[in-house]
Amino acid sequence: MAEKLEDLNLPNAVVTRIIKEALPEGVTVAKDARIAVAKASSIFILYLTSSANIIAKRGNRKIISGQDVIRAMTDIEFDQFIDPLQESLKNFQRAQKEKKSAAPKNKK
Repeated sequence: MAEKLEDLNLPNAVVTRIIKEALPEGVTVAKDARIAVAKASSIFILYLTSSANIIAKRGNRKIISGQDVIRAMTDIEFDQFIDPLQESLKNFQRAQKEKKSAAPKNKK
């Protein structure tokens, strides 16, 4: 668990990169706005994780799965993000399988 509240914040460089990718070129964001987005993102992640943990506990599990996170998105009424999240999860799983199958080939 985090010792200080600040330990839960996302790195500023990551938040800045995400903001820049989301906005059109030429738009700048003030430092206080980046800090606000970082804090809001951290709070959202904590809330989503807590909701997913409740779902996992209902299933008598201690490990939160991707499906728990997807169900939690419905619980917290973020249904519009489920399809993109499922697609990202499938892409991640596919990449992991490819990486795993390529590992023995690299050893030879």
